[in-house]
Amino acid sequence: MNKTGVLLVNLGTPDSPSVKDVRKYLFEFLNDPRVIDIPAFARFLLVNLIIVPFRAPKSAKIYKELWTNNGLSGGKEGSPILYYGESVKEKLQIALGDDFDVKLAMRYQNPSMDDVLAKMYEKDLEKIIIVPLFPQYASATTGSIIEKAMKIIGKWWIIPEIKFINQFYENENYINTAIEQVKKYNLDEYDHILFSYHGLPIRQVDKVYKDGTLCEEHSCETEINETNQYCYKATCYATTRLISEKLKLKSENYTVCFQSRLDKKWLEPFADKVLIEQAKKGAKKLLVFSPAFVADCLETIVEIGTEYQQLFENHGGEKVQLVESLNDHPMWIDALKEIILSNS
Repeated sequence: MNKTGVLLVNLGTPDSPSVKDVRKYLFEFLNDPRVIDIPAFARFLLVNLIIVPFRAPKSAKIYKELWTNNGLSGGKEGSPILYYGESVKEKLQIALGDDFDVKLAMRYQNPSMDDVLAKMYEKDLEKIIIVPLFPQYASATTGSIIEKAMKIIGKWWIIPEIKFINQFYENENYINTAIEQVKKYNLDEYDHILFSYHGLPIRQVDKVYKDGTLCEEHSCETEINETNQYCYKATCYATTRLISEKLKLKSENYTVCFQSRLDKKWLEPFADKVLIEQAKKGAKKLLVFSPAFVADCLETIVEIGTEYQQLFENHGGEKVQLVESLNDHPMWIDALKEIILSNS
């Protein structure tokens, strides 16, 4: 009998921290119209003549730090997002058994979606379940992965049944795994908790509302409803509510914020500004969740673990403690298994 294929897809990583490989990664990533959603010619000039030439050498140094300071056991060097992706793929294959064929791909660079889907096509699979590894839907992440997969699969002569998992922020096992990761820390020891999500331009979340209304006109910070169920900001706040309710956190003891911004017209409050404000209020220890990332990466290990730590110290704080991402935790494997089986 034909198997069911499972394709796990994460954002991507350079093949190495060399300037050449980082440049290739940034070129592919930033030229995606779902990532930088401006007119094509303007995007071409901005990315290829300004951002990539100047950013690649600086980013290569940061990736070099990530490669060596990645928290992997045994002192392994390399990309943690790829390491944990491969580990999750192997463990999920065992958990699902022989009726499933589990693969891993990256939206940008390697293993490429083109190559991996080509191999899956050769296996005459009965069904393919595609899981973008982003709990909260955003056009720049999940949307881009789905669009890329549709372009590739649309060229096949025989197209099997295709199922996309476009978000899973409210999956109970996903939430429970996030909570399990924080159990090693005593919450009472921290002055404040940050739920830090990757930022997005405000114009991108506004595009969710087809009637021309703006994100700020909806109840995105307090509820999920029919109009905002695919609004990234709304699902980030919903994720925080689900985690904080199980942890019995009081609203005054945590803040939802957004990191990695490129300009002022991005989702607020900005994580670095919140961190500085907490330091000025006298906070000495902060605990930081990053529920938008299922695997530790540049944004968690370096941006939060290193850069935010230094920023906090510079303003009088002492410790920024990152709560590890789900990585390859057994409960995360169980969560993915449940998601797959419920959609197979």
